[in-house]
Amino acid sequence: MSKKLYVGNLSYSATEESVRDFFAQHGEVTSVKIISDPENGRSRGFCFVEMDNAEEAMNALNNQDFEGRPLKIDLARERQPRSGGGGGGGGFGGGQRGGGGNFRGGNRRDRGDRGDRGGRESRW
Repeated sequence: MSKKLYVGNLSYSATEESVRDFFAQHGEVTSVKIISDPENGRSRGFCFVEMDNAEEAMNALNNQDFEGRPLKIDLARERQPRSGGGGGGGGFGGGQRGGGGNFRGGNRRDRGDRGDRGGRESRW
């Protein structure tokens, strides 16, 4: 049964093919997935390798130089389910209109004891 390895400190110029070739010396590689930044497409410096002899490869290749960098290899952990849904309301205020005047939240019409703002006729 194949297991998945986390491979860290990966060179930013590494390709899935070069990683596959490096790990293939220790068994058949099922898959290689280099993780990239969604905004710019660049490698984030780590990948996942799935293979049959994962523990043997991990022991043999951990801290080995690959394209000028010592790899950090460990057994990959299962992803934890993310909780919640959507973000909160953000930092300032809250209330009916999400900010009100002066970052206190609430409806803009609710100005407390500030009256009509210095003699001008209120727009609200």
